[in-house]
Amino acid sequence: MAIVVNMPRLSDTMEEGTVAAWLKKVGDKIEEGDILAEIETDKATMEFESFNEGTLLHIGVQEGETTKVDELLAIIGDAGEDISGLLNGGSASVEVKEEPKKDEVVEEATASSVELPEGVIVVTMPRLSDTMEEGTVATWLKKVGDVVEEGDILAEIETDKATMEFESFQSGTLLEIGLQEGESAKVDALLAIIGPAGTDISGVAANFSVVVSSDKKEAPKVEAKKEVVKLEPVAASSKKAPIPTPVTENGRIYVSPLAKKLAEEKGINLTKVQGTGENGRVVKRDIENYEPAAGAAAVGKFVPAGQEDFEEVPNSQMRKAIAKALTNSKFSAPHYYLNVEFDMENAIAFRKQFNSIPDTKISYNDMVVKACALALKQHPQVNSQWFADKMRLNNHVHVGVAVAVPDGLVVPVVKFANEQTLPQIGAAVKDLAGKARNKKLTPAEMDGSTFTVSNLGMFGIDTFTSIINQPNSAILSVGNIVEKPVVKDGQIVVGNTMKLSLACDHRTIDGATGAQFLQTLKGYIENPVTMLV
Repeated sequence: MAIVVNMPRLSDTMEEGTVAAWLKKVGDKIEEGDILAEIETDKATMEFESFNEGTLLHIGVQEGETTKVDELLAIIGDAGEDISGLLNGGSASVEVKEEPKKDEVVEEATASSVELPEGVIVVTMPRLSDTMEEGTVATWLKKVGDVVEEGDILAEIETDKATMEFESFQSGTLLEIGLQEGESAKVDALLAIIGPAGTDISGVAANFSVVVSSDKKEAPKVEAKKEVVKLEPVAASSKKAPIPTPVTENGRIYVSPLAKKLAEEKGINLTKVQGTGENGRVVKRDIENYEPAAGAAAVGKFVPAGQEDFEEVPNSQMRKAIAKALTNSKFSAPHYYLNVEFDMENAIAFRKQFNSIPDTKISYNDMVVKACALALKQHPQVNSQWFADKMRLNNHVHVGVAVAVPDGLVVPVVKFANEQTLPQIGAAVKDLAGKARNKKLTPAEMDGSTFTVSNLGMFGIDTFTSIINQPNSAILSVGNIVEKPVVKDGQIVVGNTMKLSLACDHRTIDGATGAQFLQTLKGYIENPVTMLV
């Protein structure tokens, strides 16, 4: 028989839910306990599991769509079963059952079944997490004889993940408690019995095996993780101000999750709030109506200060593209890193002399790009690219130069960098960087790199590592030039050094090959006149 699965109520304030993702598709076989979908509530995105077995015959809410609690979510039944009557609002020849509740189970037609008195509901240990096998009653917030309204918190249940509040989905009187505080039981074991006051329930608990479900159509509500505040008062002054005594038991403050959240947002010390809820519980209205006494001392181990604030900015297409490319690279290419430190004394002198030529200005980054291009010609393995079915050893050298822009990072390419002079490289990099910041780069100007240089030295960064710009096999991270004591000819003198880190893809570049490339690069950087030969 077909089973109608409705949108469950997964939080105490949930009125509607959005399907974030379906983990099953129409035609899939469903086992009890399988995760059907991820449901986005007003508090969190939660996994929703099936309590039935069969075939997924219909999906009523597509991914990204929203519907009210108790509206049609899906239909599970026998493969090939006719569900047209259900979809058209009729009953057809199909028996429709509501999704079983986590705090209830369906009556079995066996000799051991128990016939319950009218209006009596058996509440069982709920499954409050996807891995929960049993639960422990941490605290009962109701006692036998108390009137229970739908939505009242019955107990705090400790699961394998957190201590969570469990609320009632029925109204009536709490007639029996099946587990005392501190006691544990398997999921679906007897937790409590609710019904009309004075109802004789003798024999119900004793004969309980797999008992009835109510007529309610709501799925169980799951509270967000509940943290317990421990009281550890501290002295605020030599003369202590009077402190309202909160309703506590074993060092626990009774406060609803919403009230706790509001208190944190408003910076209110819960130990100073008089609760007006059941059993002195601090509820939303207590926080909203709370007015601190003038000059009152702050008491408690933790007093919130300030207010959380944030701004959500939609991800730009550039940000999404960067995230996708770098994630793919980091988790597909086996990165390793080679770190070196070069003496920059000759490079500093060379640049100063070179820039003394009228209308000529080159940067240290231009020198690094030129040196890399020359070294790559001697080490084609480092100038290679990895593809699924082949490795490409490039004879041409196209050096990508990472440029920071407001939306992220782009990598324009200096084509045939080994064949260009230092002033030509300087002019090309300046032109490409300007286009990048003005969003004027063409796809052709960002395509075809065989190696990448990323320089954060101008931001004062001494050393860092980069993620390879695939399909390239390597990227060079360039740090700041630092004045520091160095040893030369056995003497400590003032020197200037620069740290570099080469990230290599081990699929194409072995460690020795990367080290040899850096030795060649060192020769060009520490003796830049050789780049002109």
